[in-house]
Amino acid sequence: MILDRQKNLTILGSTGSIGRQALEIIDVFEEIYHVVGLSAHSNWKLLADQANHFRPDYLLVTDETVITLKEFKRVLNYEPKEIFMGPDSTVDFAILEESDTVLNSLVGFAGFQPTYHALRAGKKVALANKESLVVGGELIASMIRDQPEMLIPIDSEHSAMLQCLVGEPKDRIEKIIITASGGPFRTWSAKRIANVQVEDALDHPNWSMGAKITVDSSTLINKGLEIIEAYWLFGIPLEQIEPVIHPQSIIHSIIEFVDGSSKAQLGPPDMKVPILYALSYPDRFPLTTDRIDWSKHMELTFEPVDYQRFPCLKLAIDAAKKGGHAPAVLNAANEVAVERFLKREIDYIDIAKIVGHSLDKIHLNTDLTPGSLHEVDLETRSLARRI
Repeated sequence: MILDRQKNLTILGSTGSIGRQALEIIDVFEEIYHVVGLSAHSNWKLLADQANHFRPDYLLVTDETVITLKEFKRVLNYEPKEIFMGPDSTVDFAILEESDTVLNSLVGFAGFQPTYHALRAGKKVALANKESLVVGGELIASMIRDQPEMLIPIDSEHSAMLQCLVGEPKDRIEKIIITASGGPFRTWSAKRIANVQVEDALDHPNWSMGAKITVDSSTLINKGLEIIEAYWLFGIPLEQIEPVIHPQSIIHSIIEFVDGSSKAQLGPPDMKVPILYALSYPDRFPLTTDRIDWSKHMELTFEPVDYQRFPCLKLAIDAAKKGGHAPAVLNAANEVAVERFLKREIDYIDIAKIVGHSLDKIHLNTDLTPGSLHEVDLETRSLARRI
């Protein structure tokens, strides 16, 4: 692997699961990747440890209530060029002049503005923040229409799609099959799901993820968000994107072509694979990770989605078909509902009720802009907190 120069990388959300794994990869490929900036929300201790190891020129702590600038400087063993404090600095951090690539692993709507402005500034974006495309896909898709390589997905499903689509004309795609593990409640009855507790929802059978995305996986709204993301990433009509349950999480997505043949990307559940592919695209770098043992007996099973037991997925698909600001309403209502569930303020089945009610009540009849998305996000959150 010989490059003309190192790739300069900024990581938004370096203390989260994706950010930590990305830094483990960068540690292996230190001759290829140079860390320019690292950001965290409130986990300043881990951010300081990461900073002292990688010594980036720029740091950001978005929750300025957890530590002062003076105190944070004191725990560093070097002097960075600049330390940003507060959420208003996220966009400035995403467009650092020295950075070539922005890995955005922020959670929720907070990730949209950094993605949007990083692309406007000519940065390549490795995207683990699916909400960027859920709420602002129309805006972002128009920005990358002539340069799709500027936005590379990190989600395992969308990375799988991309890998299967390399070299394939878009008009030869008949269907995208997006797989879902089914989460912890795949075999639960509707009556049993009504009594789900927080601990149940956080016990995912296959993946180790943050609390919010784990709950989203259990309600299957995560799969709805991924359908919207795929729609904007690849320009495939929603009717041609089909979710199926695949409990083993070995096949991450399937592309079906007009001649009846299909391509699938397979691998053990490991987010380092799509992270590295997003950073190295269109190349592939060697990675020490688990392999499938093809000599051993293995079952790969599939089953249809039960929309009655998992209504959030249907709400997401309906919001995608409606378009406009509806996906932003869906996203904001879900973020608030999941937060309230994790705080034990509402029951598990109330998540879908809050999302559905918000979609019924919130309508913004204006052009889609970053400003209008911010407005509808605030309005929806206010409503979702009151329901």
